[in-house]
Amino acid sequence: MQDQPLDPRIERLRELRAQTQLGGGKDKIAAQHARGRLTARERIELLLDKGSFHELDAFVTNRAGGYGMGNQSFLTDGVITGWGTIDGRLTYIFSQDFTVMGGSLGLAHAAKITKVQDMALKNGAPIIGINDSGGARIQEGLLSLVGYADIFLRNTQASGVIPQISLIMGPCAGGAVYSPALTDFIFMVKSTSYMFVTGPDVVKAVTHEDVTFEELGGALVHNTASGVAHVAAENEGDCLYLLRILLGYLPSNNMEEPPFVKTRDDPLRTDATLDSIVPDNPNKPYDMKQIIRSVVDDGKFFEIHEHFAQNIIVGFGRLGGHSVGIVANQPEVLAGVLDINASEKAARFVRFCDAFNIPIVTFEDVPGFLPGVGQEHGGIIRAGAKLLYAYCEATVPKINVITRKAYGGAYCVMSPRSTRGDLVLAWPSAELAVMGSDGAVNIIFRRELSTSPDPVARKAELVTQYKEEFANPYVGAAYGYIDDIIEPRETRPYLINAIQMLRNKRDTNPPKKHGNIPL
Repeated sequence: MQDQPLDPRIERLRELRAQTQLGGGKDKIAAQHARGRLTARERIELLLDKGSFHELDAFVTNRAGGYGMGNQSFLTDGVITGWGTIDGRLTYIFSQDFTVMGGSLGLAHAAKITKVQDMALKNGAPIIGINDSGGARIQEGLLSLVGYADIFLRNTQASGVIPQISLIMGPCAGGAVYSPALTDFIFMVKSTSYMFVTGPDVVKAVTHEDVTFEELGGALVHNTASGVAHVAAENEGDCLYLLRILLGYLPSNNMEEPPFVKTRDDPLRTDATLDSIVPDNPNKPYDMKQIIRSVVDDGKFFEIHEHFAQNIIVGFGRLGGHSVGIVANQPEVLAGVLDINASEKAARFVRFCDAFNIPIVTFEDVPGFLPGVGQEHGGIIRAGAKLLYAYCEATVPKINVITRKAYGGAYCVMSPRSTRGDLVLAWPSAELAVMGSDGAVNIIFRRELSTSPDPVARKAELVTQYKEEFANPYVGAAYGYIDDIIEPRETRPYLINAIQMLRNKRDTNPPKKHGNIPL
């Protein structure tokens, strides 16, 4: 039987669809590859499960011409949108296409993005935004700015309802930066992506500073100095791979529990090396990440903001298959002290976990807040209050393990029982006090030591006495502020059992429109 002639209407459809696959043309695609960047469609193909992508609005065209565009009409209008799956779970996506008008945003381009934003919110699924754009389309003037504002509104409405993740895989400048900034996590690629409100030329004209694109807003800058970005990937493939891992820890929306992942790691496994990880010398550092990796399933810990404010650690792991958010002081950096950046970094992470029903495990070894004129003038009071507010507000299960120091006001902001912590555990090495023993003795017994015939011996005696009476976990346990003192090796099985015990926890905040976090 001979094949029937193809319906011209179907043939026309196939021609147009093939045209959309070429973006701005083969030359533009080659130029994109020459920059070390994938195309919008290649990124989607790598990220989503094979064959799962369903495109929306492929035949949308730009709504304004002229001013150098030659009244040309471009299919897709510079952004690919639709839905697919990641590990079988529904995910919405938009990917800006730099090969079509530099990925610039016009009103039709923005309408495509807001459509998938609305669909993601209505259907309770994460939305991924891949940013690679020259910014607002000048030829559309005000309409471009209206388009950005439409996107920002939806970012805000979706906040805390569905996970929103931004990938910066090229330029992201001017007003375009505020959509990623409103999302939950920002991934950047080293050497090929950058973000800034005003570019190097404007900076030079206004402030006379000579700076490159990379120095002003590259991946390393925003992952180390500004804290705007959360993950720095080596290349685009690595970036997309890391995003898939992150999504595995997150629920699809705020009404669901995080995914449960079976593990062969024994929930009763103990680790004797933890018994000696905390040095006898209270001023000697140790690596808190060793403790985290020892405790979580299979030693897998997905760190967030790894290169920013390294005196505190935040990230995701699993305990007995259950996803948990981990916050931990890092004694190896600034002795684990809290400063402005560390406080804000942890506060934001705690609020994310609380919004998405992810239990929070805190490992505490904090000597206090960082002193100094710069910190005080920079608003460390306000920053510390943000962390305090975040822990107090959170209603998810909150478990605290005090490994060593819990001093002063820093004790109060690291999820003690008094701020609705559900379970506070301490290792025998824990020290809970207003300040360290040496400092306390110097203040309390200043006069006595100044007149003592042997001030060194007397001070040593008083320090020992202070530690016995205050700076140990048994005083807190006697008052019930510490629920249990455990052997370090038992931390993993204890935490897994505690997570299971708290699975049905119910807690609420007073009815209100919203609180007024000290921003």
